[in-house]
Amino acid sequence: MGGFFGIASQSDCMADVFFGVDYHSHLGTRRGGLAAFDEKIGLQRKIHNIENAPFRTKFDHIFDEMKGTSAIGCISDSFPQPLLIRSHLGAYALCMTGIINNSDELIESYLSHKGCHFDAMTGGKVNSTELLAALIDQNDSFVEGIRFAQEKIDGTASILILKDDGAIIAARDRVGRLPVQIGRRDDGFAVSFESFAYQKLGFEDERELGPGEIVEITDEKVEVLSPPLEKKRICSFLWSYYGYPTSTYEGVNVEAMRYRNGVIMAKNDKKNRYDELIDYVGGVPDSGTPHAIGYANESGLPFARAFIKYTPTWSRSFIPAHQRERNRVAKMKQIPVYDLIKDKNLLFVDDSIVRGTQLRETVEFLYENGAKTVAMRSACPPIMYSCKFLNFSPATSEMELIARRVIKELEGDEGFDHIDEYCDSSTERGQDLRKKIAEKLNFDSLEFQTLEGIIEAIGLPECELCTYCWNGKD
Repeated sequence: MGGFFGIASQSDCMADVFFGVDYHSHLGTRRGGLAAFDEKIGLQRKIHNIENAPFRTKFDHIFDEMKGTSAIGCISDSFPQPLLIRSHLGAYALCMTGIINNSDELIESYLSHKGCHFDAMTGGKVNSTELLAALIDQNDSFVEGIRFAQEKIDGTASILILKDDGAIIAARDRVGRLPVQIGRRDDGFAVSFESFAYQKLGFEDERELGPGEIVEITDEKVEVLSPPLEKKRICSFLWSYYGYPTSTYEGVNVEAMRYRNGVIMAKNDKKNRYDELIDYVGGVPDSGTPHAIGYANESGLPFARAFIKYTPTWSRSFIPAHQRERNRVAKMKQIPVYDLIKDKNLLFVDDSIVRGTQLRETVEFLYENGAKTVAMRSACPPIMYSCKFLNFSPATSEMELIARRVIKELEGDEGFDHIDEYCDSSTERGQDLRKKIAEKLNFDSLEFQTLEGIIEAIGLPECELCTYCWNGKD
């Protein structure tokens, strides 16, 4: 994934941008970067690897190294950025969130013109942000270039550009899968993926950009350069998984949505007359916890944290580069509360079940510490399709998804013609899917939130939500 933040101000804004970017650290673990504009110095840029240390520790000396009245920064799970670019459009800094799926095709097309080249990385790869710059620079203005790039890109691209006059251009991706939000303060404006990042810095909500909208931000105003497009498909996973609890998108708060989601799951369990004996309801930390609170509040079952994640040294379970190391770190972080586990019947709610690897180890950990039974609820429907629009959960094959693997085991490729039935727990296929996954992951029982339930919890029209990972519809 990734996130970005920027400010155009009347005075030096490096401290505010430092904190604003740091507030996006939950969205990525690979690279952090800042770019600034100062009237005397011009454009400046710093990028650091943050795989083994958080953003703030790598940039804590930035106030001695950079200054500017306008600045942008990003947390990235992919290539280093922001980049400094010089072209016929002028000098500018550029960063993006999203993913370019057809990069090879676009690179070959660009290189077919004489005199064009890229700065190649290890293995010949090209930084996606540099490719984006090449697409933008083929046009006569930033607006035309951004529109051209977004039309050519298969994937998603929300964009921040810091110009050599201190103005910031912000563009939300064409169908608004990711948020871009504007804050206002007496001395200028902020632009951010996460609204709470600028709210903590004294900015008030100005507005959210619409899908495909392009604006120019100075310390005095926000000017619309290109109006929003009609089609909107904001990612539903913003609320169920990778959005921060204090975040609000399209007017819907993440934490409040997760409580509602848990309530709906508990109501579904009551309706389906699950009669399991449960001592405690808990969430798989951290994002599963608010879903579980909603479930416990509605069901009347006591909420308890049967294990705690040790986060002072391992704040993110996917910091290591390899899956085996990530699994080990995830296991090392889990500290049991024996009194709440031993001889207890537990029901856990997780934000989603993707591959199931870490969840199986979590359940084994609970049984090792004396749990009697462990039931599981997923706050999302079964994930049937790998996301092709964002970069938050890349998979080399859809067969990495546990729901896909189980369908293949149950009835081969023919089963993929009946995905709707497998998603529906009232069908025979749906029941078979749940039983098989429960057997594989050692759950006493398993149920998923319905698609209708998660849409109800978000509270936006279905036509404005991207639900591709569940039903394949974009």
